[in-house]
Amino acid sequence: MAYDAFTAGVEPGGLRTREEIRILLCYLLSSVNAPLSRDDILQCVQGMGLANYFEVTDALQELTENGNLLLQDGCYIASAQAHEIACQLDTALPISVRDKAVKAAVSLLAQARRKRENAVEITKCGQGYQVYCHISGGKGDLMSFTLAVPEKRQAELIQNNFQASPERVYQMLLALLIDDHDAAATLVKDWH
Repeated sequence: MAYDAFTAGVEPGGLRTREEIRILLCYLLSSVNAPLSRDDILQCVQGMGLANYFEVTDALQELTENGNLLLQDGCYIASAQAHEIACQLDTALPISVRDKAVKAAVSLLAQARRKRENAVEITKCGQGYQVYCHISGGKGDLMSFTLAVPEKRQAELIQNNFQASPERVYQMLLALLIDDHDAAATLVKDWH
């Protein structure tokens, strides 16, 4: 097989032909069946060492120009043609490549959903920052709290850690408030 794609940044087992990269993009967008931004796609594919950055961006442009991918509001979605390509040619890609790309995309979509449902607002006030954390419980907040911190870096750290695992924050706070020391100790022990 002749390789025709740049391979800088591509890990062993990654894609080395432009055709495979185009198939992967169709497969990825068909599999997650959700809009993904260019940066999201690059994070899923190039970030996992599956394909070269420049090859991915070229493939996105080519697939959009020929109607396989649709660009709406800055995000790519699979057209009917892309779904057909993904179904017919998915076996042309190694299963490990398919699994890595889809796993990365699903993780990214879950993270975006967590951020949407568990909002954090940081505001400058006085000599520090207020960090407002909200855990959505459907129609309203399940829990919300505010922390005051002296530095923006601390506020951003709280935001990142809260959005990474809001359910743990909720469980820990609930365990402490109902005086369940065993549950709190277990949560601390299991926290990685």
